[in-house]
Amino acid sequence: MLNFLYVLLFLSQIFLLALSFAYVGKTMSGAYMNSMYTQIEKQFNIPASLVGIINGSFEIGNLLLIAFVSYFGAKLHRPRIIALGCTILSFGCLLISLPHFLMGRYHIESSISPFENSSVMPLCFVNQSSFSSPTEKPLTEPGSLLWIFVMIGNIVRGMGETPIMPLGISYLEDFAKAENSPFYLGCLHTATVIGPFLGFLLGSFCAEQFVDVGSVNDITITVTDARWVGAWWLGILICASLNLLAGIPFWFLPKSLVKEGETNKPEEFSKKSLVLLQENDKNEAKQTMYEIAKGKLYYFIPFLKALFRNPVYMLFICITVLQFSAFNGMISFMPKYLEQQFGKSASDAIFLIGTFTFFICIGYFFGGLFMKKFKTNTSQAATMAFWISLLEYLLYFAAYWTICDTSPVAGLTVSYEGIEQVSYAENTLLAGCNSNCNCTLKVWDPVCGDNGIAYVSPCLAGCKASRGTGKHMVFENCTCVAASEFLSQNVSAILGQCDREENCDKMLHYFLILSLVCSFIFSLSAMSLKPEEKSFGVGIHGLASRVFAGIPSPIYFGALIDTTCLKWGTMSCGGEGACRMYDIVTYRWLYLGLPAILRGVSYIPCALILLILKKKLKSSESKAGHIMKKPCSVNFGHIFLCEKFVTFTSELLDRH
Repeated sequence: MLNFLYVLLFLSQIFLLALSFAYVGKTMSGAYMNSMYTQIEKQFNIPASLVGIINGSFEIGNLLLIAFVSYFGAKLHRPRIIALGCTILSFGCLLISLPHFLMGRYHIESSISPFENSSVMPLCFVNQSSFSSPTEKPLTEPGSLLWIFVMIGNIVRGMGETPIMPLGISYLEDFAKAENSPFYLGCLHTATVIGPFLGFLLGSFCAEQFVDVGSVNDITITVTDARWVGAWWLGILICASLNLLAGIPFWFLPKSLVKEGETNKPEEFSKKSLVLLQENDKNEAKQTMYEIAKGKLYYFIPFLKALFRNPVYMLFICITVLQFSAFNGMISFMPKYLEQQFGKSASDAIFLIGTFTFFICIGYFFGGLFMKKFKTNTSQAATMAFWISLLEYLLYFAAYWTICDTSPVAGLTVSYEGIEQVSYAENTLLAGCNSNCNCTLKVWDPVCGDNGIAYVSPCLAGCKASRGTGKHMVFENCTCVAASEFLSQNVSAILGQCDREENCDKMLHYFLILSLVCSFIFSLSAMSLKPEEKSFGVGIHGLASRVFAGIPSPIYFGALIDTTCLKWGTMSCGGEGACRMYDIVTYRWLYLGLPAILRGVSYIPCALILLILKKKLKSSESKAGHIMKKPCSVNFGHIFLCEKFVTFTSELLDRH
């Protein structure tokens, strides 16, 4: 009996440790998936808008179970439901990785073989067909629809993650002392920071490994090439294993625990524990799901009406939808933005994004510390959050000046004479220096000329010979390089696009510093608002943010990004593939401008909330201490938005 007593005493610590590990697993999976969407886009040759649909499918999975978990989860065996959620989450990760094992080796869009000699290379042969071009009539690419497995896996992953946070926290609060609860929640918040950071580290590592591990010597592209696909499947398998392990302890935990400090007498403690651990209220166990639902629905409509009639709550939902739409869209495509705007590899871009997590955590901590120290009321917290957020918003516009010059590519961004091009059409890829070469205009196989200009392929560069093999191949006698206005002693070209200017690295540093400062200020303002909503209010708030922000924002962000594409890739069947090069000027204006518009509009309901709270504060001045003791009911809960920032930065960062 004494040993049993010791087990009971440590069950709360065991549950806390297991839940923290589950938090790390789920947030790590969410961060990793968000870092890999660019790789998935290139693996399956799909546009960014379709990637946005895959991204938003996680929220769909969340929505499928959120109502069930909210209403019935507390009546069931919560630890086992969490264990089941971890298992489903792991299964979803396995589904996501499945296409890699079904579609065979990754087909690189290239006309160059690392083993071929100059006699059969895709060079400029006047009045001859240089090499066979892709089929003009688009057919179905083998394995091209396997991205559906990724989307279904993401939906399953969203379903599995749904019960972990709400049931875990409610179970924790049921047995935790009031004075211990903040510490326990602090441990979970720490896990939501560690998980995304580990997810980004794993994403950075996997993005640097070629998708077909072990065959890197057989290819002619490098990690900075637009066609490079990292080992996206490897990291998601690691996440699947981690989540499966995280669920194991919950299978062996009891349905409920005795509240900490309830009694000091071991005998009495043991008896109560045994009673609770046996069936935990037989009457409740006999209650049918219908009766539970009936009892819940009795209060559903009145409380729903009360929420919708609460102007502060409804305005705050508007703010959340607008702000989260801006953040979700930006964070979903930030790896692509860093790759295209600053010429970074996917691995470097993902690692840099991972550094955001710590600065968000610091702002989150100081925001909460400030509220606790100065004991701010609702109106004061809202005013402070408004001005801090506005400061960050104004600072955000400085990002428009952190720019790099457009990479010169003949026929796309500059003419063959090196003059900046105003518009692009497919026929602009042809010039006098290559018009007789019979080059295909479909293939993306860039080479960098000695004049500092890149060409879409060796043939379009007018190259007539080559030497070397693999990544070290050099193309010679390139007539288009010689025809440019740039003075160059040689007329050769090497594989890949030309390196960006040195100023580009400096601009990247400015952009990152600015982003980190903005992240800190934003999370500081988010924690300046007190989460006073009831559980149902939080549920409606979460539902609205998913339906109106989490699902659609990646889709319309991706669709807008697709409009800036200058050169689409080509699949082996001749169909249109993933975008290889973007107009980075238009991309920058859309990527930074759309969030600026969404966030700018969000300050209208912000201002209205301040006016309402100020009016309520004046009307209650006659009641001493009323505002301090009871902040406005069904109030802000901006913590939800912050968690989205941390977990993705967990939802997205967890998005999850």
